[in-house]
Amino acid sequence: MSDQTGGEIRRIIDSRAFQVARDTLARDHERTVEDIVTLTQIAAPSFQEATRAAAFLEMARAHGLEALETDAEGNVTGVRRGIGNGPLICVAAHLDTVFPPGTDLTVRREGTRLLAPGVGDDTRSLAVLLAWLRAMDAAAIRTRADILFVADVGEEGPGDLRGMRYLFQQGRYKDRISAFITVDSPDMERIATGGVGSKRYRVTFKGPGGHSYGAFGVVNPMYAMADAIGRLSRVSVPARPKTTYSASVVGGGTSINSIPNSVWTDFDLRSEAPDELHRLEQGFLGLVREAVGAENAARSTCNGAVSADIVKIGDRPAGHTDETCELVRLAQAALVAHGFAPKFEASSTDANIPMSLGIPAIKIGSGGTGGRGHSLEEWIDVEPEASIRGMAAGLATVLAVAGLV
Repeated sequence: MSDQTGGEIRRIIDSRAFQVARDTLARDHERTVEDIVTLTQIAAPSFQEATRAAAFLEMARAHGLEALETDAEGNVTGVRRGIGNGPLICVAAHLDTVFPPGTDLTVRREGTRLLAPGVGDDTRSLAVLLAWLRAMDAAAIRTRADILFVADVGEEGPGDLRGMRYLFQQGRYKDRISAFITVDSPDMERIATGGVGSKRYRVTFKGPGGHSYGAFGVVNPMYAMADAIGRLSRVSVPARPKTTYSASVVGGGTSINSIPNSVWTDFDLRSEAPDELHRLEQGFLGLVREAVGAENAARSTCNGAVSADIVKIGDRPAGHTDETCELVRLAQAALVAHGFAPKFEASSTDANIPMSLGIPAIKIGSGGTGGRGHSLEEWIDVEPEASIRGMAAGLATVLAVAGLV
């Protein structure tokens, strides 16, 4: 972290405008908490984010964003104009959660804790984006860059980053964004500079089936599936760059006394490095073919052979933002100036898409603390001092990247 970078952050933090903005974050803290509660209690499973998106758009209307709209993919986007001689930077938080329709999303308060599915991942961040806008408005903050605020769809599992893919590859801001910050989870002690890539497959193993006793000896797709899983379990992968695999979900079969016609497994392959992910993917596809061949060689194919239908159901690109680039250095300096000791990490977030396109991108936290993400017991702590310190650090990062005038 250079003296120049630290000096820029200090200039921002010491400015009258930032002090007014921080005071506004403190004064309006309870309103931010209310926004968290309101948004958390609106269901937003991946592919079903429209109701929450509409609510967020209405909340954002009060903050003078230009071109405020819901795009063709379902992202809510709006621009806070700079003075006209800077680039376009993007600040985002995702709308969707991992929880299916029908999940009880009622927020419970226990002291300064809020407990509900999705309250921290990533609903708190949506409310923080609104809080930043209020603070910037109250302080009459001007930046050199235009800031594109985005509440995006499809960040979680099956969504496969569809909101970000659209934003960067098809939407009206395609080829215009020069830096990207996603706000995801409360944790301020980690900056994601690496994007963990993933390849996800559903493999359906098919065969002729038959009676478990009367047709004994014919090929069984369950054995081919089990063999493929076993072969995958013995694959050696590097610890650095971290590379992983999992057989995650299984299904199929007819009855306990039937050789199944069809069974399936979902597989998850991940790596921080694109080349290692490609190597793992090719090895996985090969071992599926080997398992099918081994089953057809081991038992009778008189009624037909075992086959495997391989369908890719997820494809998140890996990527990396150099830790010496200005975006990272400014974020690090802003967090350190607010008393945090940030570490760099790799994660799977919306930042994967711009990283894969060579656009500087990071993930930062929304402030405060939280835990039990992706569970029914998810919680965040909205204790004011820690929450406001985190929000202020995040806002300082945004203003440094956008260029506070």
